[in-house]
Amino acid sequence: MSLQIERPGQDRLSTVRSWLSEEFAVQTARLKDLTEINADTGDPAQAHDRAAMLAATRQSLDQITSALRRIAEGTYGSCDRCSTPIPAERLEVLPHARFCVPCQQKHHG
Repeated sequence: MSLQIERPGQDRLSTVRSWLSEEFAVQTARLKDLTEINADTGDPAQAHDRAAMLAATRQSLDQITSALRRIAEGTYGSCDRCSTPIPAERLEVLPHARFCVPCQQKHHG
């Protein structure tokens, strides 16, 4: 999911914060739905798919929470590793990005 950021400075952060907050609500509702499903069909593939969706939703919530925390701390948009600014184009595609591209490549090999 891509975020369209056209405003500079503080307005841009407000847009990002608002989008992340909305996405947090969506993912929280998804997690609630997934955890309330009690239908055990006995199909291992369905159980595996459900576990994968739960893990992906939890990871998404962690990423969103981390991005919101960085906004509150004033460190959003700076690479966690080298502290250089993360390009706006990268943040539009990955609003939760913690690393610039070179550091991301080093981080994940």
